[in-house]
Amino acid sequence: MQEQYDPQAIEQQAQTYWDDHQTFRAVEQADKEAFYCLSMFPYPSGRLHMGHVRNYTIGDVITRYQRMQGKNVLQPMGWDAFGLPAENAAIKNQVPPAKWTYENIDYMRGQLRRLGFGYDWDREIATCRPEYYRWEQWFFTKLFEKGLVYNKTAMVNWDPVDQTVLANEQVIDGRGWRSGALVERREIPQWFLKITDYAEELLSDLDKLEDWPEQVRTMQRNWIGRSEGVEMEFGIEDSDERLTVYTTRPDTLMGVTYVGVAAEHPLAARAAEENPALLAFIEECRNTKVAEADMATLEKKGMPTGVMAVHPVTGRKVPVWVANFVLMEYGSGAVMAVPAHDQRDWEFARSNGLPIEQVIQPADDALEADLEQAAFTDKGVLINSGEFSGLSSVEAFGAIADWLGNAGRGRRQVNFRLRDWGVSRQRYWGCPIPIINCPDCGPVPVPEDQLPVVLPEDVDFDGVGSPIKKMPEFYETTCPKCGGKAEHETDTFDTFFESSWYFARFTCRDNDQAMLDERADHWLPVDQYIGGIEHAILHLLYARFFTKLMRDMGLVKADEPFGRLLTQGMVLKDGVKMSKSKGNTVDPQELIQQYGADTVRLFTMFAAPPEQSLEWSDSGVEGAHRFLKRLWSMVYQHREGGAIAELSPSSLNDTQKDLRRKLHQTLQKVGDDVGRRQTFNTAIAANMELLNDLGKFDDASEQGQALVQEALEAIVLMLSPIVPHIAHSLWHALGHTDAVIDQIWPECDEAALEQDSIELVIQVNGKLRGHIRVAADASRESIEELAIGNENVQRFVEDKTIRKIIVVPGKLINVVAN
Repeated sequence: MQEQYDPQAIEQQAQTYWDDHQTFRAVEQADKEAFYCLSMFPYPSGRLHMGHVRNYTIGDVITRYQRMQGKNVLQPMGWDAFGLPAENAAIKNQVPPAKWTYENIDYMRGQLRRLGFGYDWDREIATCRPEYYRWEQWFFTKLFEKGLVYNKTAMVNWDPVDQTVLANEQVIDGRGWRSGALVERREIPQWFLKITDYAEELLSDLDKLEDWPEQVRTMQRNWIGRSEGVEMEFGIEDSDERLTVYTTRPDTLMGVTYVGVAAEHPLAARAAEENPALLAFIEECRNTKVAEADMATLEKKGMPTGVMAVHPVTGRKVPVWVANFVLMEYGSGAVMAVPAHDQRDWEFARSNGLPIEQVIQPADDALEADLEQAAFTDKGVLINSGEFSGLSSVEAFGAIADWLGNAGRGRRQVNFRLRDWGVSRQRYWGCPIPIINCPDCGPVPVPEDQLPVVLPEDVDFDGVGSPIKKMPEFYETTCPKCGGKAEHETDTFDTFFESSWYFARFTCRDNDQAMLDERADHWLPVDQYIGGIEHAILHLLYARFFTKLMRDMGLVKADEPFGRLLTQGMVLKDGVKMSKSKGNTVDPQELIQQYGADTVRLFTMFAAPPEQSLEWSDSGVEGAHRFLKRLWSMVYQHREGGAIAELSPSSLNDTQKDLRRKLHQTLQKVGDDVGRRQTFNTAIAANMELLNDLGKFDDASEQGQALVQEALEAIVLMLSPIVPHIAHSLWHALGHTDAVIDQIWPECDEAALEQDSIELVIQVNGKLRGHIRVAADASRESIEELAIGNENVQRFVEDKTIRKIIVVPGKLINVVAN
């Protein structure tokens, strides 16, 4: 063993050993408990950032710990390789997206290897490779056959100069981010998956996910948004037409003073035919993309249509307004407006001079609703509501729902906020949608023997439209049904499509005959999944949806994809998230070169609990490096002492027993911190504290050195999942010929925790006056006697009467005297 800690050399040695012995290659073993640990795979953007390093270190620590529990572990890695950044880079660098992506994958793979992550690289996947996406194309055609896929027109952001669809974040102040052209709202055909068919199951099964953060489950519940309400029909004056609306507050129905419809609603379109001002307003609304999340802060605008709706109960006529806060894609595109009891409706009514009529009053007579200041939105008691007056809001829900049902004008309805998943993207760098569009037969799935539909990679990409839309050799084909001329779909899948099932493909990535095989059931569900909270809704929800689809297709048995979920916090610098735009990033590569991978791993695990944000600290990195150097030095000095005798716990003196007790208390704590609590920072802190105690332990006796050997071995084992390279070298330095990676987690010796004697604090009238050591099983009477006899206690109770002696077992004695 060399005297100086040389991270570059020892890390190379450890990684060479792992490669030569195929240490992390996972093979199914029926007689061994399986453990599948997965960190969300990265987009190959070019270089790892510290967020990646933190995410993947957490996963590697958990995997290595579970391996030490005797489990057969699987930890794969791959690349979420399709997506918009590659197109942007292609425009900037004049290189095809595929070339840019594959070069980035090669570089980032090297970075991951340098950090010593224990991945089974034989299972590596890249979602942009045909051998991967052919199976999602196959899966899509099967979903098409089952009626879980459909095509309809939907609104998109269209850049008329670049001839392409823009994501919401690419629209800046109403203009395309690249061309600067005014963005148009267009309706174009889109493919959808019927995720709403699974809404109830996706919601109810959240209760099964007990090892998911409650915050994530709550976010998904809110996104799915189950509500119980009433769907009803308003008539249209002088027409047989009906306007369908849905409300969760039928108790407020008698307070409707207008009805709002979306700009895209057919009624609005008809009303605008002879109303140029209304037509202009509708166009303004159509070209202003408003996300549902922005509705609260949106300036509420509207125009009357001139059409009157007929109230389903009273027959009263109320005006129909086109309103910019009504979204066509939610519900029927029409809402009943009750300004007295809905704040949005109140604001709109005040702006447009519409009536505000109270029909709910507070249940508490001492309270009053001040409608001059705001809407009264709480539930209460109905007033001004005809036969329903006097009912509570809860009672009125049922009574009004029943009235509408008996009159044939409404029904109880369970609705979901969740909308079907639009999977079409009018972009190039994605998986081609396996549909052939025939003028006679309509959309036809690509036959299985013609899959995959391969995306051409050697293209000229200028950002103006998708290259494959200009390539007849790609889109020209014949219809599988009639044999006539037809065209391949030129849209590609939303990239969430690839990440919704990759975890399953890792289990049988080498199967080129099927999407999944029996190995999927051996490993799934993933035991531990790690990723950022920003994926709490879309990615995790779509992965849950896909798992249920695959289950119903007979591909897997699991109902849910991920058993335990850990959402790690961000990496901050100077209080803000690291980002290139802020210029506050830290390059992991430079840190590795300066300090070694183990220092980087140790710092990221020690600086904060995994679910909290980590504040970057240069001094913290240096501190982590000093700790590893100290550990190395202590092992070196210990080994210089020569041969070590076998430890005999029964022959230890009191000082040696105290250190051994601390050692096994640390083993007990660290095992719980890593295995159950996943608080790796406290596990590291406990080891640092133990090493400090070991540094103060000056005992060159045979048993003293044997105890030091036991303690150093335990520290190396406990830290090996976190700093595996130095642990690999130190384990050999401590006299072992086998590798630390193949060791089991050290067990706590319960006997070592037992204490012959304990030290108690002595107080007089609550103030510290000394310490006494007593037998661990000493009686209360003997403890009181020793406390009163203590010289310092005698000094402070002199000339006083002892009124009471309080004994807190194992902690303190308080003598009360006056």
